[in-house]
Amino acid sequence: MLFFRFAWVATAALIVTAVLLPAHMIARWLRHPIRKNIERRWHRAICKILGIKVEVRGSMVQPSGHGVLIAANHISWLDIIVLGSVAPISFVAKDEVKDWAIFGTLAVWQESVFIDRTTRLGAKAQAEIINKRLLDGDNIVLFPEGTTSDGNFIYPFKSSLFGALGVGAAAISSPIQPVSVAYNKLCGLPMGRFKRPLAAWPGDIEIVPHLIGVISEPHLGVVVSFGEPVEQCEGMNRKEITQIVQERVAEMTSLALRGR
Repeated sequence: MLFFRFAWVATAALIVTAVLLPAHMIARWLRHPIRKNIERRWHRAICKILGIKVEVRGSMVQPSGHGVLIAANHISWLDIIVLGSVAPISFVAKDEVKDWAIFGTLAVWQESVFIDRTTRLGAKAQAEIINKRLLDGDNIVLFPEGTTSDGNFIYPFKSSLFGALGVGAAAISSPIQPVSVAYNKLCGLPMGRFKRPLAAWPGDIEIVPHLIGVISEPHLGVVVSFGEPVEQCEGMNRKEITQIVQERVAEMTSLALRGR
């Protein structure tokens, strides 16, 4: 039974990709805004194929004249598909992600911003790249935990990652919008702390076994909560901004996990 389910998911995903990819490649080449809508349609289709039901609370802000910098908690590769299904976004990713099978290609197609976290030498240049993307109207997602959790809690946000973007140093004028991702249901029922790691993808788990686990449970429910944006006021340093954003993400996650 699982074999047929896996075969159906793989076939359906390939068909959706084959239909949307040519139009997306042309739109990317022309730098046409419709490319982001195509990406969102792809993510929505993949969510349906995997059986993931997404509930959205709040909405993404859209400042006049530029994009928004989103800071979200990180649980799994599923976060990319879930967030991509609800908003026109691109992601900040580690430089080595480009070399990952499948996910690296998808990250490139979605115009992710790849940064090298092992050196400070390129931090200013990376901040300038992200700032330009924001000024061009792109919405950029950052995962400040720097890793994935099991979905039951949030790791402390790393202020150094905000620093690499120039946050707190007036390099980026965009507000920062806290966003929470919480996997809270299975087959329509509350998931509970012991079942919640089903959706999580810690770094020591191979992608294929995890993918099989997700496919075998095609009734995941997830809540995406958009919080009030944090304006970068004059005099605020990146540690203060990081703390405010983390507290808001943690609060929204807690409410979603408790079914409130």
